[in-house]
Formats: sequence, C-alpha cells, structure tokens
Amino acid sequence: MKSCFFIGHREADERLLPRLGLVIDRLIVEENVRYFYVGGYGGFDRIAAAAVKRAKQKYPDITLMLVLPYHPSERTVPTPNGFDGTYHPDGLENTPRRNAIVRTNQIMVDTCDWLVCYVRHGASNSRNLLEYARWREEKDLIQIVNIEKIEIW
Repeated sequence: MKSCFFIGHREADERLLPRLGLVIDRLIVEENVRYFYVGGYGGFDRIAAAAVKRAKQKYPDITLMLVLPYHPSERTVPTPNGFDGTYHPDGLENTPRRNAIVRTNQIMVDTCDWLVCYVRHGASNSRNLLEYARWREEKDLIQIVNIEKIEIW
C-alpha cells in the first residue's frame, strides 16, 4: 500500500482545505494511497490533518499517523483525536535534537511514495525539503504535488 507525507509553511490557512481535499481524494482513488503521515508543528500540518480526517469519513480504510521527530520515550505524545497513531521513524538515534525535525522530514521523503507540499517562498525548511524531494522524483523514487500550484475551479 502506498503512503503520503505532507510538508508546508507554518502560515498556511483554511483556504487550502478544498485543494487538499481534491488531492487526497485523487491519491486514495487513483493511486491507492492508504497511509498519510503528518507532522504537528505548523499551520499546514494542522490543515493537512483536518483534510485527511475529512477523507477518513468517506474512506474509513485509510490511516492517519502523527509523525514524531523526538523519541516517544523522551516525551510521551498521546495520539490526537482523529489520528490512528503516532510514528517515530527509525534512524534518528544519533541525530542531534536541533536537527531532528529536518532529519525526520528527510526520512519521510525517503520512505513515502508521495509528497504533498505547500511551498510558496524560498527561505524555509519546506523549500529545502521540496528540493531534496525533486532530486528523488527525478529518480522515480517519489511523486510530488505542490498544492500552491493547483487551481480550483
């Protein structure tokens, strides 16, 4: 089964929900994506989680996971309402805490089939991750959708 990770700017707002809904529906129906991974640190993460929760009403077989950059033994994070669980990727054991979020995002791009992002400007970690994902996309290792470029009619 295929998986999708979301990344985007902190300043995203609710106006993105219709675009995200369309993309998520397409990924579920046309691409057989069943696992959705969302971080918990910004506006886009909250909106992406809300969009997947809405999709779960129509497609109850999909899974929504909260991605944790810090090991759960360091700080217990209860599973938020509407999520199916939490996920802490392997390979972060020796990562300094200040780099944990960036490294977690890279691992998710390395392991997921799809990246849905909201990247509008250059000075951000989201832009850096998108550039890394584009390098992987050229090798057919991931597919990217930047909802900033999607028109809603």
